[in-house]
Amino acid sequence: MAKSKVTVVGAGNVGGTTAQRLAERNYADVVLVDIVEGLPQGKALDILESGPVVGYDSNVIGTNDYADTAGSDVVVITSGSPRKPGMSRDDLLKTNQNIVSSVTEQVVAHSPDAILVVVANPLDAMCHVALETSGFPRERVVGMAGILDTARYRTFIARELEVSVRDVFALVLGGHGDTMVPLPSMATVGGVSITELLPEDRVEAIVQRTRQGGAEIVGLLGTGSAFYAPSAASVEMVDAILLDQKRILPCAAYLQGEYDLNDLFVGVPVKLGSAGIEAIQELDLSESEQAALRESAGDVQELVEVLHSS
Repeated sequence: MAKSKVTVVGAGNVGGTTAQRLAERNYADVVLVDIVEGLPQGKALDILESGPVVGYDSNVIGTNDYADTAGSDVVVITSGSPRKPGMSRDDLLKTNQNIVSSVTEQVVAHSPDAILVVVANPLDAMCHVALETSGFPRERVVGMAGILDTARYRTFIARELEVSVRDVFALVLGGHGDTMVPLPSMATVGGVSITELLPEDRVEAIVQRTRQGGAEIVGLLGTGSAFYAPSAASVEMVDAILLDQKRILPCAAYLQGEYDLNDLFVGVPVKLGSAGIEAIQELDLSESEQAALRESAGDVQELVEVLHSS
């Protein structure tokens, strides 16, 4: 059986680590593509040479030529300028709009049946760029943010309660930014709601830390931004798609009436399988949660309007 083929666009920290994690999965051949000459080739060769030690024989190639990406099943788009300390996600908007638009055009020309996983920031707006540029149906363009935000949320809950992260279930909805919507009512440890396990002020502190999760790491690193957890989250999505796992995962999906939102990418739970987004799960949100989701969607709407204003 032929291995699946996954292209990772952007050989920076997120892209390079995503390619490494995918190679280690051993179910797909990986193409790492970047405009910088030598960078994807060098990283790909290094990942390839880890195979005998770690025990995988995925083929990994690095390239500057999109022709090498032809026939990809999934394309993970990580390319774009990183956020610098003090820089808002909106500052990134115009720069990355041009990058993601150009990348999507080239990817789609060579892999017209691929599923696009968008990781570039500002995430929700870049999903719009990829959807509009590709002309793909909404099922085949999905954004990675909710899994990352939820992983941070679960981490902080587990640390607070001194339990295994594996027993913490949580969900973060909305845009990938300061108005994301972590849902305390649906966060449970071993089936018990965290609102029963923790005082309100601790729950609120965890929610706030989750919202600032990316900025906290940017501040600590000084240069660059998070890449270990974002790459892990991206690969969980690729797993769900290529292995047809039908996972229910929080992802940025293009809503058309769900949650009373229209024509916007917003983070919601989706069923992810071989067709991409196979269903969107509508949760029964409280009025305050629905209002928070609307506010978050409003922020995404503003970014989209900026995109279309140029």
